[in-house]
Amino acid sequence: MPIQGTRRDILRLMGVGGVVFASGLAGGAVKKKKSSVDSDFFFLQLSDTHWGYTGPANPEAENTLKKVVATVNGVAARPDFIVFTGDLTHTTDDGAVRRKRMAEFKTIVGTLNNKDLRLMPGEHDASLDVGAAYQENFGPTHYTFDHKGVHFIALDNVSDPGAIVGTAQIDWLAADLKKVRKDAPIVVLTHRPLFDLYPQWDWATKDGTKVIDVLLPHKNVTVFYGHIHQEHHHETEHIKHHAAKSLVFPLPAPGSVPKRVPVPWDPKEPFKGLGYRQIDEAQDGGEPRLTEFPVVAPPA
Repeated sequence: MPIQGTRRDILRLMGVGGVVFASGLAGGAVKKKKSSVDSDFFFLQLSDTHWGYTGPANPEAENTLKKVVATVNGVAARPDFIVFTGDLTHTTDDGAVRRKRMAEFKTIVGTLNNKDLRLMPGEHDASLDVGAAYQENFGPTHYTFDHKGVHFIALDNVSDPGAIVGTAQIDWLAADLKKVRKDAPIVVLTHRPLFDLYPQWDWATKDGTKVIDVLLPHKNVTVFYGHIHQEHHHETEHIKHHAAKSLVFPLPAPGSVPKRVPVPWDPKEPFKGLGYRQIDEAQDGGEPRLTEFPVVAPPA
């Protein structure tokens, strides 16, 4: 995997919570040719920053996002782009405060050295005003882009307060996929899980099955999402779903406690439940390999 920088640079990123590495996705389940090595790449996924949150679940919330930006900027290894999979800001009923938080978030992430940011809303950003403030600040809530042979699709399953993608967006998705080869590598970015992980806690998309039905004819689909503030892996036939950890606080395993509440802050282990994942494509052309790391202090 041709990444600029040294292993020391990569290890320094262990100081960042909720960061996901993806590399070599252009290979997917299709056997790669030697000449395709130059198409290998990696990107970072950050999720659930909840800028504006204050509370006992993370008394250092005001500094967490800034710490992440500083850490990512401090290494020589440069991702091709950076993805934020929703809940950029913490919910508020006050529209003016919502816009203020979004402006502050934009200012903070604007200091990233890598300016190629791919954003999408979470329900905290968009469900109370059907995505109005989000679109004012960040643009479309769903879109596609292509990068080095991989087709990326950002889906919005949060702007509708009913926790749905909606018929219009599903039709848009179907039309887009008609232009994509059935064996092409596809990465879907979304906030809520597209399957019924735990609907009692809003860990589902009510019309997610319809989305999956549109994706299933394609042989090489991977979904990266956030929302549940923890690592989780799931398969819908050949489609693999991977949840990212949060950058503000972890949540309990689905159904493990009576009520969905943040895991209590532990000053002895302040980053417990936060971490990052490295995704490497197998050199024999098989499925990407996922490696999880805990959050530790960056080396001096």
